[in-house]
Amino acid sequence: MTENLNENLIMAFRYEDSAIAPVPIAILAEKRSGYHADKDLSDVQQPITSAPPEVRQIIEQVLELEKDKLYMKSPRYISDDILKIIKEAII
Repeated sequence: MTENLNENLIMAFRYEDSAIAPVPIAILAEKRSGYHADKDLSDVQQPITSAPPEVRQIIEQVLELEKDKLYMKSPRYISDDILKIIKEAII
């Protein structure tokens, strides 16, 4: 009796192939922005590589600081630390 009931339930929830309408992929895909669509990902490092050595040193120190604080539960005083890095580079 339970086998028959299970088979009937399974049959009740089966769909025929003709009942499932194909969904266009464009509907499911996220909408892409047209802004700077022609940019290549290799351009991401360009501001760092083309910066003067002093600026590059500041950028590298700030990135290292952010990486160190990334794993903290509540990173604090990052703005103060960045300001300290910039002041040290200027003086």
